[in-house]
Amino acid sequence: MPQQPAPTAPVPTPTLVPPRVHIVAGVVQQAAVPALAPAVTHGSLADIPFDNAAEAPDEAVLSRKQPDGRWRDVTSATFASEVLATAKGLIAHGLRPGDRLAIMARTSYEWTLLDFAAWAAGLVTVPVYPTSSALQTRWILQDSGAAACAVEDVEQARLVTTVRDGLPRLAQLWQLDTGAIGQLAAAGREVPDEAVTRRRAERGPHDIATLIYTSGTTGRPKGCVLTHANFFAEVDNSIELLHPVFRSAGKEPAATLLFLPLSHVFGRMVAVGCLRARVRLGHAPSIRSEDLLPDLAGFQPTFLLAIPYVLEKIYNTGRATAERMGRAASFDRAARVAIRYAEGAESARGPGLGPRLARALYEPLVYRRIRAALGGKVRHVICGGSPLGRRLAAFYAGAGIQVFEGYGLTETTAAVTLMPPLRPRLGTVGWPLPGSAVRIAEDGEVLLRGGQVFTGYWDAGRGAAPGAPAERWFASGDIGALDEDGYLTITGRKKELIITATGKNVAPAPLEDRLRAHPLIGQCMVLGDDRPYVAALITLDPDGLAHWRRMRGKEGVSPRRLAADEELLAEVGRAVEEANTTVSRAESIRRFQVLPVEWTDLSGHLTPSLKLKRAAIARDFADAIERLYDEER
Repeated sequence: MPQQPAPTAPVPTPTLVPPRVHIVAGVVQQAAVPALAPAVTHGSLADIPFDNAAEAPDEAVLSRKQPDGRWRDVTSATFASEVLATAKGLIAHGLRPGDRLAIMARTSYEWTLLDFAAWAAGLVTVPVYPTSSALQTRWILQDSGAAACAVEDVEQARLVTTVRDGLPRLAQLWQLDTGAIGQLAAAGREVPDEAVTRRRAERGPHDIATLIYTSGTTGRPKGCVLTHANFFAEVDNSIELLHPVFRSAGKEPAATLLFLPLSHVFGRMVAVGCLRARVRLGHAPSIRSEDLLPDLAGFQPTFLLAIPYVLEKIYNTGRATAERMGRAASFDRAARVAIRYAEGAESARGPGLGPRLARALYEPLVYRRIRAALGGKVRHVICGGSPLGRRLAAFYAGAGIQVFEGYGLTETTAAVTLMPPLRPRLGTVGWPLPGSAVRIAEDGEVLLRGGQVFTGYWDAGRGAAPGAPAERWFASGDIGALDEDGYLTITGRKKELIITATGKNVAPAPLEDRLRAHPLIGQCMVLGDDRPYVAALITLDPDGLAHWRRMRGKEGVSPRRLAADEELLAEVGRAVEEANTTVSRAESIRRFQVLPVEWTDLSGHLTPSLKLKRAAIARDFADAIERLYDEER
């Protein structure tokens, strides 16, 4: 792997227009940034593959992993022809404009192909998480009125079949791993190309592109109605803002490996944005380290779209490797140097001579290895889904990987704020995306407005629910604050705000995020509503625990015994003490309990996007919670 230099001046980018801020009584109430890209007034997302084929037919816009592990490029012309053939197959099966096509599969080339083919046929796509239960799957297929469904494998096909009796509108079920794409292409051979051209011509920016159902941390998931215009506003302004990421900086063409689920709005936006910007896009179905790291090494992306979980895993794996080699202290020093370097880079003068020299020392020893774990060529990461945390963002920046942290929801077609190039502010989620505005309500709730903000939820009886006018504000449910330069900081969910018995308001997310970054900790739920003090339930990370056991010769100890191991509890306790330093004494965690189980989406304790299902956890671990508040303890 060739040595990469220390961070240098980023690629020139369009002039950044800082937010216009509105201040009331010394408090920043609102920030807004004008659009960088004009609003799309005609056409739809279906036109993207065909426009690419007309403008740059031989340019590689995707890559597919072959059975031997190598990656084969797919040109604009080839992808457009496959989209056309698949769209004709959908028409041949009787699907009409506006019909809903559900897709239940892991991230794959076929997912993106089917998405664009559905749009070309005038359909509306409905993602279903591949880990969804039968009850969740039935609800989404029933509520959306899906006329057809494509699944990845036989297990998912069986799941859909078990609930199909209650889905009278579901006429077609295809299985991707048994050749569904080829079958569709064969079925559409007699359909003229003009049939697809006509359907594309009938679609406009304000037609529905997709129904994405919220994860459902409480209650039944609701279908967010996102239009083609919502996606155009999101991706076009993101591409212009993140010029150094989406535009090739030199001889190395921009490329990214997508491993986020396409069932989630973040992953979907990435796929659309890459096709729109003609960035070479690859797909990886798993974020498990043993699966993802080889894919990153083979594909060698120049930038990544990630959730904090992935960046935490890379960091923790790097430190665990160093500890096994007897170099944990060296890694920790390198981490401190990287953080100090990144914090210095935020100032007008840049990092001082000391941090620069120290960074150069650890470049070949630590930072290059971290970049190598991401494929070796990554220089930018766009991170969303949950807060990354200032410490980890600074570490990656100091290691030569600029992290653009953002914030958004399904209802905002992913990001509504994003860190601007050249002007990072660690600990925040950046400025409003160009064309967007953020307002802070009197109670601290974050209100949002912009072309990417949806207009309403799906109404199964009437279709798209009547949406609010575009000039109205969408209440996010999150609590946050704007600084004098328009940077947004998110402190937690409004409905998750804890009020202790003493009346202290506590936002659990900052403590939970800080603890989750520890290599031993998998998940954490902070408690304390109507209780005398703040406490926490903690689960252990399997990889971090396996490393800890190896290093201490405790491989044979059962998880239940480890959850009460004094040495392990002491280490978790130190992590809790460190997290407590970031909050006041009244907000700090007084007691915690380590659980001998994992919380996953399959266990019913996390959403597919890895958010806590607090009600389910409180129900299933009620006894453990009561023990935390047992006065006799």
